[in-house]
Amino acid sequence: MRVFAFIWIVSLTISSAFVPAAFAAKIQEVVSPGGIKAWFVEEKTIPIVSMEVVWKGGASTVSAEKAGLAHLMASTMDEGAADLDSKAFQKKMSDLAISLSFDAAKDTFGGSLKTLSVNKEEAFRLFSLAISAPRFDTDPVERIRNQILVGLNRKLANPNSLAGRAWFEAAFKGHAYANPTMGSLATMKALTTADLRQFKDKQIAQDNMVISVIGDIRVEELGRLLDQTFMGIPKKSDLKFPVDVDRVNGPSLEIIPQDIPQSVVIYGGNGVKRDDPEYYAAYVLNYILGGGGFESRLTKEIREKRGLVYSVYSYLSPFQRVGLQLGGFGTSNASVTEAIKLVKSELVKIRTKGVTAEELDAAKKYLNGSFPLRLSSNSRIANIMVSMQLFDLPVSYLDERPKHINAVSLADVKKVANRLMDPDELIITIVGKPEGMTPEN
Repeated sequence: MRVFAFIWIVSLTISSAFVPAAFAAKIQEVVSPGGIKAWFVEEKTIPIVSMEVVWKGGASTVSAEKAGLAHLMASTMDEGAADLDSKAFQKKMSDLAISLSFDAAKDTFGGSLKTLSVNKEEAFRLFSLAISAPRFDTDPVERIRNQILVGLNRKLANPNSLAGRAWFEAAFKGHAYANPTMGSLATMKALTTADLRQFKDKQIAQDNMVISVIGDIRVEELGRLLDQTFMGIPKKSDLKFPVDVDRVNGPSLEIIPQDIPQSVVIYGGNGVKRDDPEYYAAYVLNYILGGGGFESRLTKEIREKRGLVYSVYSYLSPFQRVGLQLGGFGTSNASVTEAIKLVKSELVKIRTKGVTAEELDAAKKYLNGSFPLRLSSNSRIANIMVSMQLFDLPVSYLDERPKHINAVSLADVKKVANRLMDPDELIITIVGKPEGMTPEN
């Protein structure tokens, strides 16, 4: 999920036998003396402490003319804080093997901390300084901005980036989700250090954050460190959240010409939000359609039977304001039309005939059986705990998840397929030179 410049002194691996039920039983909700809440798992088998923090907000709370502001802030918050300039701050992290980083997404702004437990006091102190008193000095901000601009220039020639950006622009005209998280060359160049400071004061607060911690630390120590880390930020955030989107409106077809031998295709439409009653049915359905790798229908029909693609996929993407189902593939320019027709054909089949009992049973077994592998490290566990809080899932969710999946019936899958999988309403973006295709046909 995130790339950390971290010196791996000890392994973070936890036995895959650490099953969800056992994990759920170990989760504690800790409330610090100052009232800061966190989900916590004490894990003393390795001398590591990991913390994940997510603030609701992110790139979708930024105006279109300042697109990229959340990303630039995330990239510069560890470039000096309080009395430590960028070099001094980075040196302290390097000397003590502390990993501290931030990231921005459409709906969230996240912070991550990993440290040897022996260095936890200094690690939490540095994190506190980063969120309460980032310097945003001119030199490091300009250095990071230039790195981002280089990346944005590369994206202008990257078919996958172009297709993804065009898809969101087509699906969310006039909505904040249409704005690219990294911004554009023009908006990134125009951002100022004053913008960074103002957005930090709006975004980083106590009332819009969720925290998870796992590792070699006692509850009493954690409560004290939570207060030292988070009591210095504002109690209330000051963000303008975008409106909810009931559904994205298709169909649309956009072709972005690029002189390449293989076109990149992104397709999608309405999905489900995480709190939707039909979420689990849609989750199982997606696995059968295109989320199950070589076991999925799309892979069997388009890759294995016809050899048109190397990979084809679909996935659910539940945002805070809307639920989406997206997919994609790459194929030769001569095969784009046929491959799109095959995707639509599979959607028609799954809507009209549903799925087989064998497919449903196999999907349930895989989705339940593979889940414990996602609990294979401290960082993964911390991420799952923070996601559970973000989507208002209870601690018991890990115990209940298999029951929800096993409860999905053939009728449930067919019902949600008819609700979501309309081939005539797909939003499709293509980067390349697909033969025989124009946006009008």
